[in-house]
Amino acid sequence: MTVRLTWKRVIVSLLGVFAFGMAFAWSGIFNVAASSGHWAITNWFLHWVMRNSVQTHAAVSTPETIIDRGGMVSAAGHFAQSCASCHGAPGARPLPVMQRATPHAPDLSVNAREWTDRQLFWILRHGVKFSGMPAWGTDGRDDEIRRMVAFVRALPTMTPAQYRALVATPVPPATLPAADAVIAARCTGCHGANGRGRGQPDIPILAGQRVAVLEAALRHYRAGVRHSAVMQQAAATLDNAQIRMLARHFAAMPGLGDRPAATSVTGATRARARQIVEHGVPRLQLPACAACHGPGKPQPILTGQRASYIASRLRHWKGDGKEIDARQSQAIMPVIARRIPEEMIDPLASYLAGERQQHGLHWVSPFAQSARRMERSRRR
Repeated sequence: MTVRLTWKRVIVSLLGVFAFGMAFAWSGIFNVAASSGHWAITNWFLHWVMRNSVQTHAAVSTPETIIDRGGMVSAAGHFAQSCASCHGAPGARPLPVMQRATPHAPDLSVNAREWTDRQLFWILRHGVKFSGMPAWGTDGRDDEIRRMVAFVRALPTMTPAQYRALVATPVPPATLPAADAVIAARCTGCHGANGRGRGQPDIPILAGQRVAVLEAALRHYRAGVRHSAVMQQAAATLDNAQIRMLARHFAAMPGLGDRPAATSVTGATRARARQIVEHGVPRLQLPACAACHGPGKPQPILTGQRASYIASRLRHWKGDGKEIDARQSQAIMPVIARRIPEEMIDPLASYLAGERQQHGLHWVSPFAQSARRMERSRRR
């Protein structure tokens, strides 16, 4: 007996299969309990699809620079706060409840070896659907992802002692009440007990910064107005009283403005940096830095700040130049940063941070000198 295949029979068969599938889904017979796990074939198929997807998309949609080994402390701190509960860490097991997920998070000391740097970057940036792996905490912070790629890449060979050194939480001053000391300890792992950022190029110096500046930054991170997966996670659960306490605590420390960092800016480059700080560049519609950031101004103190941090922030605001200006942020600092010539970012950051020049018995920041000159000229 021969069954003739017609379009009508094909369509009816497909509709029948679809109706059976919908009826099976409606019945609730399929067990979605995480405790039941996956069938071996299901587990293989889902991971096979995921790996193929990651390999394809990572090959075509990741930036040129995908790893930065210069900020391991901030990456480790974020990992400890956000990732270790699921993945574990050197010398620390993941939380038992997280291991009951289906699928549970892999042990990165083993799993990280299976991915290239480019694939790790893509996974960290975008996450993986149906796996519990979230996308990065905010958009536009590839610099943070690059540092996390470096940290994850180091996990297979990292010892518990090395991990503890990265995430070490210095003991806050005994002058703080016990409850406040617990809150401050969440900050000192990266920023240091002295507020100077543990010497890390990507972590700003908080000591000596204005109270209002620190308080506003934490409020903006908490509200998601200012973007950083690391800082948004750290500020998410802080209440207003805790934010005020932290701002006053770090602002009261000696730091910014009291001992400017050394820099190698000299000659014509230094003169150009000074020109931008004191007078700006009118033909580029670039205003003078000291007009807002000089002594007594409400904007952040830059004198004594880490030059590498200032430069990284300027480059973040400036962007990669691939998007037209009208589609980029029109906030004050991104607009200004896009007008700064690329070759002047590092010299300008060094000048703003403060070059040591001897005046009598004191070291005076050139940025402070510029601000004083501007103030004297206005008084005339």
